[in-house]
Amino acid sequence: MGNKGCFMGGAGLLGAAAGMQLMARNVNGVGTWYAHHIYPILVGVIARFIGFFPFSVVEIGLYLLILGLIVYALRYWREPGRVAARGILLAGILLFLYTCNCGMNYYATSFSEYVGLERGVYSKEELQELCEFLVEKVNETAVEESYRDEKREWRKEGVCAMQRAGELFPALGGFYPEPKEVAVSWILSVQQLCGIYSPFTIEANFNGDMPDYNIPHTLCHELSHLKGFMREDEANFIGYLACIGSERQAFRYSGYLTGWVYAGNALARADREAYLELHGKLCEQAQRDLQENNAFWDRYEGKVAEAANQMNDVYLKANDQSDGVQSYGRMVDLMLGYYRNGK
Repeated sequence: MGNKGCFMGGAGLLGAAAGMQLMARNVNGVGTWYAHHIYPILVGVIARFIGFFPFSVVEIGLYLLILGLIVYALRYWREPGRVAARGILLAGILLFLYTCNCGMNYYATSFSEYVGLERGVYSKEELQELCEFLVEKVNETAVEESYRDEKREWRKEGVCAMQRAGELFPALGGFYPEPKEVAVSWILSVQQLCGIYSPFTIEANFNGDMPDYNIPHTLCHELSHLKGFMREDEANFIGYLACIGSERQAFRYSGYLTGWVYAGNALARADREAYLELHGKLCEQAQRDLQENNAFWDRYEGKVAEAANQMNDVYLKANDQSDGVQSYGRMVDLMLGYYRNGK
């Protein structure tokens, strides 16, 4: 393809992606219709095909892309027109894939609306009661299991846990590919990321280096994006629901302990004394896991993590999550609503 063809093709894809984004943002119901009529077809075709590969296709693709760009730039640096035209084509392909496999879904109906769970106003007493419940459940389910010993079983259980959640909440039903561990998980660790959804390959990827208790919830969190639920607070809540409904104790423990971390942090801001009292009631296993978790992420704090956090904040706000990275903590409202409804 010549320079003109590459330029026109790239411009066309960029224009199509922009048009789709504008429709999703400004025309009522377009995002929801897309997320539940078009996106599931893409998951059924692309994710099913990519699922045949035992490794993270997007990770290998990223390394090959970087290598290819370097080689191409070195070879054709004297032809800026050629490089620019193909750069526009590449940008068009990537943005179009992102829009089709992710971007449109940000403007779909939220999971909380599907299950009739409205975010309400909750008292400090209700928050404390939720935290007491979570501490009790953490202590009941605490188990010392290692992901490294049962990697395949845990990845399979991530799919099973989401399918069980789909039996209770039809919006989560259907096909799920197995989540994939990133081969060089250090790349996620330095960005302070537990996992990442790839819109280019429709893959759920996770950090295999992080402490074990984090992994089950992360598997389910990332898989939730394959049902069109892109909001991070809702993905956290869906991950919590899937884990606590799992038949595997390590998953239930992960769900309850993750729930405690979010709810406990909220209680610490509202009533430090009550938080410290409840934190002291956590079993030895849970306290050890939380200490190991803090120590693990502390090792990767620095400029890269700060930059990644800022980019993630901008990304979330650009996709209609006005709280930015703070939206990760808003799952507490959803847990409170779910707990209130279930009492």
